[in-house]
Amino acid sequence: MAQLYYRYSTMNAGKSIEVIKVAYNYEERNKRVLTLIPAIDNRYGTGVITSRIGIQREATIIHDDTNILELFMAENEKEKIDCVLVDECQFLKKHHVQELVEIVDSCNVPVLAYGLKNDFRNELFEGSYYMLVYADKIEEIKTICWCGRKATMVARVVDGKFVKQGEQIVVGGNDMYVSLCRKHYNDGRLGPDEE
Repeated sequence: MAQLYYRYSTMNAGKSIEVIKVAYNYEERNKRVLTLIPAIDNRYGTGVITSRIGIQREATIIHDDTNILELFMAENEKEKIDCVLVDECQFLKKHHVQELVEIVDSCNVPVLAYGLKNDFRNELFEGSYYMLVYADKIEEIKTICWCGRKATMVARVVDGKFVKQGEQIVVGGNDMYVSLCRKHYNDGRLGPDEE
């Protein structure tokens, strides 16, 4: 029986490379994968999932008004889809997550969604919230803080300074976000040289 998987972490934990790896494993076994990415994530171009180590994969773009279930049904009619993969699922809307649930429950196709859980203010994204509500399996992908502890928080860095206020969604990479443990998030230390 298919399930909805939510695999979350902070920045730089390998979520995108995991999406690419899972897609490769399915396709190596002659299974068809529908890979999705929200339109807002355009760091490396549109319609592409890119890992920090430079491996890329094309993906279907999801806009705020996209109906993922209808998209899936149209693609599945052309050729059977065996798995749906979503990168950056924190940017999904509630209706997107509900449509993914419908794919799992009505079509018996597994959906694996990867993304951040909390933002730089330590609040849930809309997509993350509904993934936590609806997912059958919730799995953490671990990474570490500069101190070696498990990173659970994301800090936004503007002009070299840690900030805790601002718009929730500002797309950026290593130059703008740092994964920290709770202790160093709370005390605002971005590295060992900051006292």
